[in-house]
Amino acid sequence: MKRLIAKDLLSIRAVFLRPAEPFTWASGIKSPIYCDNRLTLSDVTVRDHVENALAEIIRREYPECEAVMGTSTAGIAHAAIVGTILGLPMGYVRSSNKDHGRNNKIEGRCEPGTKVVVIEDLISTAGSCVDVVEALREAGAEVLGVASIFTYGMKKSEERLAEHKVRNVSASDYDTLLDVAAEEGYIKAEQIPALLAFRANPSDESWISK
Repeated sequence: MKRLIAKDLLSIRAVFLRPAEPFTWASGIKSPIYCDNRLTLSDVTVRDHVENALAEIIRREYPECEAVMGTSTAGIAHAAIVGTILGLPMGYVRSSNKDHGRNNKIEGRCEPGTKVVVIEDLISTAGSCVDVVEALREAGAEVLGVASIFTYGMKKSEERLAEHKVRNVSASDYDTLLDVAAEEGYIKAEQIPALLAFRANPSDESWISK
């Protein structure tokens, strides 16, 4: 599954590797990788692979799941499709409370005690993901964990998830992606050490010279 999803993400350029010409994140960090998993929704075949992979993660890793909750906004469509595949209720969690009406942060029914899995498109630093989990916990939901499309596997995200006792299972990951990218000719095998150096410490730009 991980290799199939990695190949899919590369083929539609949802994940784009450019170590020779790094992207600049909003934080100012230079990155050899750009990820936009929203593009998976526009390709029927890739979308089918991704949603069924997420559904399989939930069946296998979180069999007690009673509802899926998407992160706003990228996880909403995926949660809706996965909820349909599994025949489960879905909703989503806003990044902040609405400023009108009932001032909801959680959209959709989420009764206290409901066993929930969060659907996330990308785990980078895991900040937004943890915020969603904590909002659901405050509402009384039992969060079983997270099912995500892709994770960088950064140390900061692993530490943050552990600190908040959040389990994440991803359909694919950075290490698998690099292996597939080298095999498929998107990058050269000798570029992998520099790409791994970036993941080890994104703030240290010495990987560029490597």
